[in-house]
Amino acid sequence: MYTRTLLQHLSRQWNGHLFHSTASINFKNTSQRRLSRVSVNSLKREYGQFNTVINTGESWILKPEARLGELERQGIKPYPRYQSPRTPIIPVKEVIAKYQDKIEVGTKDKSKKISINGRIYSKRDSSSKLIWFDLIQDNQSIQAVFNRRNYLGNDQEFEKAAKNFQRGDIVQLTGHIGKTKTGELSVFITESFELLSPCLHAIPMRSGLKDPEKRFRNRHLDFLVNRDALEILKKRRDVIKFIREYLDSRNFLEVETPILSTQAGGANAKPFTTRANALDMEMQMRVAPELYLKQLVIGGVDRVYELGKQFRNEGIDADHNPEFTTCEFYQAYANLEDLFEMTEDMLQEMAKTITGSTTISTNVLSTPIELSFEKPFRRINIMEFLEQKLGAPLPDLEKEPIAELLELCKEHNLFVPAPHTIPRIMDKLISFFIEPECVQPTFLWGHPIIMSPLAKDIQLDSGRSVAGRFELFVAGKEIVNAYEELNNPVQQRDRFVKQQRDKENGDEEAQPMDLAFCGALEYGLPPTAGWGMGVDRVCQILTGSQHIRDVLAFPTMRTRNATTSTTDIVSNK
Repeated sequence: MYTRTLLQHLSRQWNGHLFHSTASINFKNTSQRRLSRVSVNSLKREYGQFNTVINTGESWILKPEARLGELERQGIKPYPRYQSPRTPIIPVKEVIAKYQDKIEVGTKDKSKKISINGRIYSKRDSSSKLIWFDLIQDNQSIQAVFNRRNYLGNDQEFEKAAKNFQRGDIVQLTGHIGKTKTGELSVFITESFELLSPCLHAIPMRSGLKDPEKRFRNRHLDFLVNRDALEILKKRRDVIKFIREYLDSRNFLEVETPILSTQAGGANAKPFTTRANALDMEMQMRVAPELYLKQLVIGGVDRVYELGKQFRNEGIDADHNPEFTTCEFYQAYANLEDLFEMTEDMLQEMAKTITGSTTISTNVLSTPIELSFEKPFRRINIMEFLEQKLGAPLPDLEKEPIAELLELCKEHNLFVPAPHTIPRIMDKLISFFIEPECVQPTFLWGHPIIMSPLAKDIQLDSGRSVAGRFELFVAGKEIVNAYEELNNPVQQRDRFVKQQRDKENGDEEAQPMDLAFCGALEYGLPPTAGWGMGVDRVCQILTGSQHIRDVLAFPTMRTRNATTSTTDIVSNK
């Protein structure tokens, strides 16, 4: 009650200029102190021009400029030039691995000293002469014991560090490794306890940062507070490393192809547009690297791949981000069966490498599920499955029976937004009738030719011609799309013409005519199998992340109110 009254009094006296609310945190020293028994005059006497404080809910701390001023007043350089200590720095992870099982409880190894650096995660004052710090470095934590009896510096140096080093600060220290009487592995500081960079805002370690809007707009804070978020990025690194090593071991050549071009092709998607001032022309960001990679196969590179970013100016949801990562490879003298086998092999080996098992438990859906990546995966023939669900044969799609297909959708209460093209209507039918069946790894194959303008057509035993293509779905998400590549330049031109007609009818995602690619095909593309994987979605499945933004370091976010402050963020305003 006294503190609340004091807050009201200070707010009236200083017109609200001295306070800013942040998350709950408790500090007990000069630079970040509780103010339950201080007055306005004592604050002014103590801090002069820096008489600016922040209400953190449980306590009061100095605003950033006041904290820096206080450090300098104490003779502490807030941002010193880094100097390596005489004692070599050892990463915290290595300290734990090396000493956890070697040090006896209640003992120290005084035969040598070690130096570590990291961020102060917590600070606990046992007395004015004994302070306990928890440090985090590369997501690994270790305790540091600051005891006046062990510290070789003088009383002034000890008091300066004890009072001014706070939670969130980045420090470097040197001492003996040992274990406390409770068995906690610790560094007992003996010398060189230095501030490397202060933290000028309260970090909500206790209250946490749960609101997705605030988490993903402030990833630096998210990674500091939510340690699992950083572990997801490490698994993402492992997935990308696995894909690269898998393809490298099979003699694929990794390349980089242009992100900017005069027209974006290789996939049905709406591109981002920009302008190259130096060339005085409009350009587009790529939606897929496919056409470039196939030109490399024409040029004699029989096995080629690219891991990189694609950009599609489309919607954002749990499975889509405008900027995303894919892996595409192309292999000459291979067919769809080769890709079936290679995909099963890669996913099974990947699951085992990343998670330790080919069967994984994941929360990627709204309810926990178990996914098995054991070969073989289920296969569904799209046209036959749809006809079973509909209870009647589908019309001849080459005759573009748009009215008949829309009537089928109406019968099943399916709304198809304009423009109404065969690919868009068929995609709606597939997503409604088939994709929900694909929780366990499932290949969808036998697509209508009209849905796959870059795929070679194949004839089934039934006599029906379909695209030489499959998609792999896991947990309802499409993660792989693969083709037997169309290498007939005449047919390729015809299919581009049909796509152009769809574009003229309002389908912004239809592929543009690419005469240069058709010209390249005339030099001869060998029989080639092409394969693409959505890396972000694979990471979602293997980490149990329900939203694609969880597996991206910095997902795309809508612009927020520019007046929102850092302290508003951590106070959950």
